[in-house]
Amino acid sequence: MKRLLALYENPWARGVLVLGSLVVALLAIWWRGPEWNTVYHAFDFVSWRWVVVGVILNLISVLVRVMSWNLTIRQALPEPLPRFRQVFSAFGVGLLGKALEHALSLLRAGHPAWPLPHIEYVLWAIVYGLVISNLVGVASIFRPGVDTYEFWLKLGIVFEGVRFLLGDVFRLGATTLLFTAFVLFFSIVSMTWLGRRCGLSDKLTSLLAIGSSICGVSAIIAAKGAIDADDEEVSYAIGAILALGAFSLIAFPAIGHALHMSDQAYGLWAGLAVDNTAEATAAGALFSDVAAKYAILAKTTRNATIGFVVLGYAIYWGRKTGTHHQQSLSQHASFLWAKFPKFVLGFLLLSLLATLSVFTPAQIKDLANLSRWTFLLTFAGVGLRTNFRELTRQGWRPLLVGAAGEFGIATVTLLLILLVAPHLHL
Repeated sequence: MKRLLALYENPWARGVLVLGSLVVALLAIWWRGPEWNTVYHAFDFVSWRWVVVGVILNLISVLVRVMSWNLTIRQALPEPLPRFRQVFSAFGVGLLGKALEHALSLLRAGHPAWPLPHIEYVLWAIVYGLVISNLVGVASIFRPGVDTYEFWLKLGIVFEGVRFLLGDVFRLGATTLLFTAFVLFFSIVSMTWLGRRCGLSDKLTSLLAIGSSICGVSAIIAAKGAIDADDEEVSYAIGAILALGAFSLIAFPAIGHALHMSDQAYGLWAGLAVDNTAEATAAGALFSDVAAKYAILAKTTRNATIGFVVLGYAIYWGRKTGTHHQQSLSQHASFLWAKFPKFVLGFLLLSLLATLSVFTPAQIKDLANLSRWTFLLTFAGVGLRTNFRELTRQGWRPLLVGAAGEFGIATVTLLLILLVAPHLHL
């Protein structure tokens, strides 16, 4: 494994890998590609001056959007703020994925006989991010911009509220809450048992249990101070959760399609079984737009429990180490409010306004489209921050324990969804 990592870190080896992949792609195009003479003459009637004008207008549109996102960041995020070029870097990767999806859709429409794949912008944005992160690397100057992906994720979830009527939220939310309670119990019990059986430290085991039961990295960071965990233990837990989240982007859509799951059932499964909110949203979007909607609802319900779980672990570890002091009900309430994800309230507010018909159909469409644009930055950030070389350096034992636990959680949750889905008309 060390030799393989050393070979992977060699820039010449990575260059050969990129060139080899390019040669394979060119050979595949030559073997199964279209008739290039037809492609050439397809542009005979194109007025190129209007193409140039269109490209210029699109570039201006991109700059205006980035400036608006940059203004939003400055109004919403604390210091230190990322610079304009840092915000533009993540936006540019996501936009590249969106452009490729649009180009392929135009080619499919004009040439139905061509064997062109139908791939959503979600996957293109993640793939471009992964390629840059793992083959080229993300320069330190751009990392603050990439790190804003979580902010865009929360903003996108808020905008998604316009697609839900409040009655649907409460109806589906009640069902999701029951599933969430089961997932919380099973995740904590199974991950704690596995961690102890495999000889992990008690606090690392607690971090893995918290991360797998609620919202991944965010929950681990929230629990760090509450249980007084070491930085090394936190990095191990985060590395395991990120590696498993990256794997879920491949495995979950493939399993969902293989089992012919409905959009609703798959979305609930992704929202309940995938840890990080960004990966859960992406896993849903890779299946369908409707699945992403249900994944967001299920994941938001899980996220809302973060305060209760972290508070429970804080009390447990305080009593175990003898540092726990009796706190009043108001102090517990303040702790819960501090840990509660506030974007959930924004989601519910827009859902309420949509239920009261405050928005016109056109405005709802625009807000939903705005949500897709914010998710574009999120998915690009997911790819750009995922570096498999760094993840493997965090240690294999936490990764294997996390993988075993996540496999069990995903399997049991899937069986539960498949069992209950017909009765809930999912």
